[in-house]
Amino acid sequence: MAAGAPRIFVSHLAGVAVFDPVGDQVGRVSDLVAMLRVGRRPPRLLGMVVEVLSRRRVFVPMTRITGVESGQVITTGVVNMRRFEQRPTERLVLGELLDRRVTLVETGEEVTVLDVAIQQLPARRDWEIDRVFVRRGKGRALRRKGETLTVEWSAVTGFSLEEHGQGAESLVATFERLRPADLANALHHLSPKRRVEVAAALDDDRLADVLEELPEDDQVEILGKLKEERAADVLEAMDPDDAADLLNELPEEEKERLLTLMRPDEAADVRRLMSYEERTAGGLMTTEPIVLRPDATVADALARVRQRDLSPALAAQVYVCRPPDETPTGKYLGTVHFQRLLRDPPFTLVGSLVDSDLPPLGPDTALPAVTSYFAAYNLVAAPVVDESGSLLGVVTVDDVLDHLLPEDWRETEFHEEGVRGG
Repeated sequence: MAAGAPRIFVSHLAGVAVFDPVGDQVGRVSDLVAMLRVGRRPPRLLGMVVEVLSRRRVFVPMTRITGVESGQVITTGVVNMRRFEQRPTERLVLGELLDRRVTLVETGEEVTVLDVAIQQLPARRDWEIDRVFVRRGKGRALRRKGETLTVEWSAVTGFSLEEHGQGAESLVATFERLRPADLANALHHLSPKRRVEVAAALDDDRLADVLEELPEDDQVEILGKLKEERAADVLEAMDPDDAADLLNELPEEEKERLLTLMRPDEAADVRRLMSYEERTAGGLMTTEPIVLRPDATVADALARVRQRDLSPALAAQVYVCRPPDETPTGKYLGTVHFQRLLRDPPFTLVGSLVDSDLPPLGPDTALPAVTSYFAAYNLVAAPVVDESGSLLGVVTVDDVLDHLLPEDWRETEFHEEGVRGG
């Protein structure tokens, strides 16, 4: 949904039909899931609970919601069918926030919550609950009379977590604004018990990002404390190369059990990466680059590059290939760098812009040769192509650095002062 989208009251979403991109109905909205935050900051909306046609309630993250308008909700079409289980830091908006008694900050008067409104933040995919529709008076039933008013979330108290709140909720809220690498560093220095409690309270995508930044021992410890189905969900949310590295640290029986619980397509990518030696291009690569056909336009390429979930390294260039578009692709034709996309008209075909002089890496290329390749060509990402000419994946500079630094580099404190020259 675009920036500047209208505010939506959640009561209007109850029972609304949910559709995939081709117009097939997935289910209906049963509730919304939010995470309360420290002080009076508006809660972040995590996703929707959708009752699918089998009457199972499943969770759809807001990152998978592409439209909320005209009495319907549109998703990307990718829905995890595992049954929804509420976590300690999560609140059901319809089931837990409405009909509650809260207090107006300005007057100290108690009011009843009738509805709350959500809005997408400008230039972001995040959603927040930013307004509360309340009724004055002690009566709770809707038929009772009383003055109603809509106020900012910060104008009422009784919802948000307090600074001194106990348990993982307050700690997770405190850590919310940290980058994954900084949160991983903070988790590493907690006690094992506290580390597992906080990890369990994070949503899948956030936990996946943090696991990718943790030392291997911490990764294994946290994954081992999760229920197996949730562990599989988190592995799916990780970059395939990081998931493969983590699974390789587990006993064979546990590894196979988790791979079986993962979606077949996700598990297939991870199994393929696990077949390569760790310190080779194949072992370092990710299988999710931006792949386009030669008849795609510059406008198509820029739309793909703008995807928020892409890392800067993966967004630096697109890879032009014959179908199929998923790795391993059809014949690899070449690379188009982001700067070149900015210089040509939107209607230009990417097939006419490929840099075919850049030699790709082979999957068995050893780490020292990969490092020299990045230095020689001043790259942040490099294609990996097999003997048949198919694009297998892409090695990014962060994974190269990860294997060049000392093994314990993640376990040391990161000091911003040193980076700034202070």
